[in-house]
Amino acid sequence: MAIDTVVNQMKIIGFVGLPGSGKGAASQIARQQGLPVLVMGDIIREEAAKAGLENTDLNLGKIGTALRAKDGPAAIAKRIMEKARSLGEEVVVVDGLRSKDEADFFRAHAEEFHLIEVCAPADARLKWLASRGRPDDPKGRDETDPTDPKVISSCLEPDRRAAAALEARECRELSWGMNEAMKSADLKLRNDGSLEDFQRNVKKLLDVLEARYGPEKGS
Repeated sequence: MAIDTVVNQMKIIGFVGLPGSGKGAASQIARQQGLPVLVMGDIIREEAAKAGLENTDLNLGKIGTALRAKDGPAAIAKRIMEKARSLGEEVVVVDGLRSKDEADFFRAHAEEFHLIEVCAPADARLKWLASRGRPDDPKGRDETDPTDPKVISSCLEPDRRAAAALEARECRELSWGMNEAMKSADLKLRNDGSLEDFQRNVKKLLDVLEARYGPEKGS
C-alpha cells in the first residue's frame, strides 16, 4: 500500500529547532540510549551527493526548496518514513523537522508521534555552529548566492558575515514553515545552560517517553 494510506505501528520522537539549537546533541543522547536516529538533513545531503554538489548551505538550501516544490511540503518526511520503516524498530527518533506539514505527516503515519522543540539563544547557536565544523554551517567567509537580493556583503567582518549567514539560513527554514512546527511542538527543551545540564534533561525526557511507550522497548 502507498505510504500515504498506511498508519505505521512505530512510535516517532521528532526534534525541531532553529539551526544550532542543539538538535544534534539531543539526538546523540538518543543514540546512546539505543534509539535509532534519522536526520532529515541527510536526505538533502544524499541528493547533493547524487548531483555532485558540495554540502554548502547554499546548495543544500536550493535542493531542499526544490524537493519541496516538486514533491510537496512533506517530501523529506516521506523519504524519512520509508527509511524508518526499513529499520523495523518500535521507536525511531527523527532529527530536524522543518515544517508543520512534516509534523502532521508523521502524526498521521505513526502510531504515536511526539514533537520536541529545542531552543537556544542566538549567540549560543552561532558559537556552536562555528565550532561544529560542518561544511554547510555559517562561516565568516562569503559563500552566498550573488543573485540573491539578500546577499551578504563581503565587506562585513567575518563574525558579522557568519551572523548574517545564520540569519539568512533561519529565514529560509522559517519560510518552509518551521515556526508553525515549533508552535505545534508537544514539549520544549531549553538549551541555555551547560551542555551537561542539557544532556541530562534530554535523557530524562526520553526516559519518560520510552516509559510511556511500554515495556517492549529494550525488553
